[in-house]
Amino acid sequence: MFKKWLLAFTILFITISNAFSQVETPQGWHLLSPTKDSFYGIDAAKAYQFIKEKNKKSTTVIVAVLDSGVDTTHEDLKGVLWLNEKEIPANGKDDDGNGYIDDMHGWNFLGGKDGRNIIKAGDEKTRVYHRYKDKYFGKINDTTTMSVQEKFIYKSWQRAANDMVVSTEDQTNVVYVEIALKTLKKNDKILIEEMGKPEYTLGDLEKFTPKTDAGKRAKFGYINTMKLFGVESDVKNTDIIHEIESYIENKKAAIEAKDTPPYDFRADFIKDDYNNITDRYYGNNDVMGPGSKHGTHVSGIIAGQRKNGIGIDGIADNVKIMVLRVVPDGDEYDKDIALAIFYAVDNGAKIINMSFGKSYSPDKKWIDSAIRYAAAKDVLLLHASGNDGSDVDTKENFPNPIYVDGSKAPNFITIGASSDPKISGTLAADFSNYGVQTVDVFAPGVKIYSTLPGGNVYGNQNGTSMATPVVAGIAAMIRSYYPNLTAVQTRQVIEKSAIVVGSDVVVLKPGTKDKTSMKELSVTGGVVNLYNALEMADKIKSSNTSVIVKPEPKKQKELLRKKSSKKIK
Repeated sequence: MFKKWLLAFTILFITISNAFSQVETPQGWHLLSPTKDSFYGIDAAKAYQFIKEKNKKSTTVIVAVLDSGVDTTHEDLKGVLWLNEKEIPANGKDDDGNGYIDDMHGWNFLGGKDGRNIIKAGDEKTRVYHRYKDKYFGKINDTTTMSVQEKFIYKSWQRAANDMVVSTEDQTNVVYVEIALKTLKKNDKILIEEMGKPEYTLGDLEKFTPKTDAGKRAKFGYINTMKLFGVESDVKNTDIIHEIESYIENKKAAIEAKDTPPYDFRADFIKDDYNNITDRYYGNNDVMGPGSKHGTHVSGIIAGQRKNGIGIDGIADNVKIMVLRVVPDGDEYDKDIALAIFYAVDNGAKIINMSFGKSYSPDKKWIDSAIRYAAAKDVLLLHASGNDGSDVDTKENFPNPIYVDGSKAPNFITIGASSDPKISGTLAADFSNYGVQTVDVFAPGVKIYSTLPGGNVYGNQNGTSMATPVVAGIAAMIRSYYPNLTAVQTRQVIEKSAIVVGSDVVVLKPGTKDKTSMKELSVTGGVVNLYNALEMADKIKSSNTSVIVKPEPKKQKELLRKKSSKKIK
């Protein structure tokens, strides 16, 4: 029984824990040098010295962050936010005629016209199952007569139907986690009273001396539980309890999902015609929204204002962050992702960061069209590989660069998370998805220190979600200092300049203790390096050659544009 509980918690704490730590991890280690500092960072200082010696001048690059929202008041971000100069602030008018009113810093596709916002959304698996249940369940379905798109949908539904079955083991795990949560909350209540504050970290608790026997027992129980699961000393009690509560809520919803269709949040909050891609002028301009922790952290990694004497230094020094809120607590909607990509491209973004993902994408055709559009407009897309410790050569991970018709986007990079053997005992993060055919490169994604909501708050986060903006920052530097390089050339530079480590560096297959090599985990077998990338970019002759992409199918063009009274630029 304890093993089942341990397994559940091991999965649960993958985003907030890291059990191995031989040395104290420096804040901002991802910027350090593998040679000078002995940390497998991106060599930022050497890269900036190189730019200085070359006397290179930068041009501003817009990076669109498709995420949960961003704290626009943060001291390290408010100076690097993209500003739509064609809009007059807060006048309630669509001054630039793009269909979005007062979109000063981007757009919130998860908001309603009444100002409300979607916070939670169900998982896509459940939405797919119930959306197509009446069409396919108990029917004879002949795939030989189906179009490529219809077959894609049907196979997605089949997979969802199989995955809807919840095992007895999973149900038992929920019970044990609930028991653990009850005990944790009891100890937490005692500790809050004794410490006299509602929030504390494990580090705070270790330094605290309780006055009562109940407090001593609570401290002992709390610390032992947290250390058992490798929770870092800077993680707050409120974050731990929130993660566990979310885990239990999501698992219970999954257990009930087969018989109960998910609540339609869109119909309540957004009120768009979801099945009509041309109905796209929904949402509001609240780009911060509720739950902006993830997007705020991602944005700081890319472009936290450098050399201002406070907080952190982002990777890129001449970037504007365009905020597009599309990721709820749950799986994102394909329609929002597609329209956010179109919005980003039409408003000047040259790089799009997508630190999210899911296993189902029923309306992939919309996203495919958006990716093709971005390719035609010379925009680079970066996507996180995911945090399941899985091989995404065999496990679905969306969005991806493979179109429904089987062709591949040239402007797309999929990113895994690396660590440092001194931090985690392995170069590949133990939670990172991998794939020798599908994951292009790895980038630092463990204990990444960046901005958090609250105006002046900072902290560590783990995930391929953190690795992806590291690559976005590198891409932004390339496109800023070498603006004549195309999106495809930028992708090639990032991949070809990645450091391929030798066999003397410990690499464990994510999710296991099996030794492997980075070449067995990604296409390049490398970890990104900013200095190498800039040096390589400097050697490439400027090119104004247009990016060659497969033309968008006529039917998809009509689907996206024909019915709209406003054209996508």
